[in-house]
Amino acid sequence: MDSVIRQRIRGLRLARGWTLDALAARCNTSPSNLSRIEAGRRRIALDQLVPIARALDTTLDQLVESTGDEDVVIRPQPCDAQGTTSWLLSRERSLHGVTVAKMRITPDRPTDAEHLKVHPGREWFTVLSGTALLRLGERTILIQEGNAAEFATMTPHAIGAQDGTVEILTIFDHNGERTHLRDGGGT
Repeated sequence: MDSVIRQRIRGLRLARGWTLDALAARCNTSPSNLSRIEAGRRRIALDQLVPIARALDTTLDQLVESTGDEDVVIRPQPCDAQGTTSWLLSRERSLHGVTVAKMRITPDRPTDAEHLKVHPGREWFTVLSGTALLRLGERTILIQEGNAAEFATMTPHAIGAQDGTVEILTIFDHNGERTHLRDGGGT
């Protein structure tokens, strides 16, 4: 972690076009002390980081934030329902209230009239592989691999698979996520 902090200090200093002398003057330390901090020849103390962060116009939190991948990498877990396996690809409450999911739908997933869903909002999906069968009210629309669909969800709807398994990438608003992934186990 120390080396990341040192790199951030040096990187911010250089990005501003400042010499060691210029930054040292702004944070009330000597240029040699700052040089040793950046080079790793001096231990970094909290009482040194606060004025350095302030001089670099950043926060202490930003200067020392973790370099782990927990805030970036999502490790989706499969969730199975009748004819559907879903993987959530976004965090809760992310992307301004939408949920991104990958879904694998098999032909045994029902799309008959009694399985159609209705809720406020819109849905969008793109077909990654196979052919999706979209039921919108009385209409049946086939969406081929590489194509996408977007529709108002107040129309009764269901997505199934045509001639084998289909994989889709879908985006739900809050109502769609609750209806399809929490209550109904799939789209």
